[in-house]
Amino acid sequence: MQARIYFFSVGNGDMTLIVLETGQRILIDVNIREAADDPADTTPDVARALRDLLIRDDEGRLYVDAYLLSHPDQDHCRGLEKHFHLGPADGWSKDSDKIFIRELWWSPMVFRRALKNDTICADAEAFNREARRRVRKFRQNWKRVTDGDRILILGEDENGQTGGLDPIVVKVDQAIRRVNGKGVDSMSAVLLAPLPKSEIEDDEDLLSKNNSSTILRIWLSGEGRTGSCRFLTGGDAGVSIWERLWDKYAGRRIALSYDILQAPHHCSWRSLSHDSWSELGEDAKVSEGARNALSRARQGAVIVASSKAIKDDGNDPPCIRAKREYEQIAGGVGGRFKCVGEPEAHPGIVEIEIGRFGPRFKTPRSKYRRSGAVGIVPLAHG
Repeated sequence: MQARIYFFSVGNGDMTLIVLETGQRILIDVNIREAADDPADTTPDVARALRDLLIRDDEGRLYVDAYLLSHPDQDHCRGLEKHFHLGPADGWSKDSDKIFIRELWWSPMVFRRALKNDTICADAEAFNREARRRVRKFRQNWKRVTDGDRILILGEDENGQTGGLDPIVVKVDQAIRRVNGKGVDSMSAVLLAPLPKSEIEDDEDLLSKNNSSTILRIWLSGEGRTGSCRFLTGGDAGVSIWERLWDKYAGRRIALSYDILQAPHHCSWRSLSHDSWSELGEDAKVSEGARNALSRARQGAVIVASSKAIKDDGNDPPCIRAKREYEQIAGGVGGRFKCVGEPEAHPGIVEIEIGRFGPRFKTPRSKYRRSGAVGIVPLAHG
């Protein structure tokens, strides 16, 4: 089967579903807004759209094989407690019928840094508690860990906090080649960040919540061809992190190359520049290092902004100048830029198929398996 990536229309937030050739489903972030519960509201019902894309296991549970929270901002985990089962597997209820998470992908570094400098929302706290419960389960008896208790730790925690957890720790520059405890040939996800303190020299800006976002470069197979698509995703990572990654990987640019880029921080100017867009406007300067890191586009590459419609109105994010930069990057390789929230009159899901020769937009459809606001955004054929 073909692999697919679905980008859900969630305003300035992230919610991305990857479906591997094996049928395994990896969800990165959620932003399920309560306004969608009102039939009179035009907010896309992404919870229902997601459920349409999932399947049930032998216990009758809708599930994702893995769920990653890139960093603990509300627009990346809103609706988690309401729509997903957290806690031991035997606590799942048919009546509530919440989505079952077989394996969590968790970065304790992200949470440690966030809790030091910021407060986090209730959904992020719930995710953190669930991750720690799963780690305790592993420490107690790793041989008995099954669906609903599995966890991968992305990045070694500071001060030896991940000691004794080597089988479930993925270090920076290492690849994830298993999903829910099973090895897969159709995916390889290299962990690029969060960067450990040893690589960022205790720069306080680089220790912030956004700059501690998990960054993955995911190789996906399509129609049986290994690595036919490279997907780069990085939460809300800002300009300083992309500069540091460029310094690190400039000598081996393949590390940052992509066929699909999820524009960081909802097409924010702050991922491309140290200058304030609201203060300097067109006089704001692009960071050469950050732009270099984000411009390793391969021929025909697609750049997707998970954001509201992008207007020339001074807002950031999304920022019109950032959009122009990404359009230039994509255009230079015969690719294209797409904002999930455009056009405003027809919000929906951007669906990309991973074929033998790389990504292509799914043939447009007027509805997406249901009536209501969520539909496939009209796209050019790939």
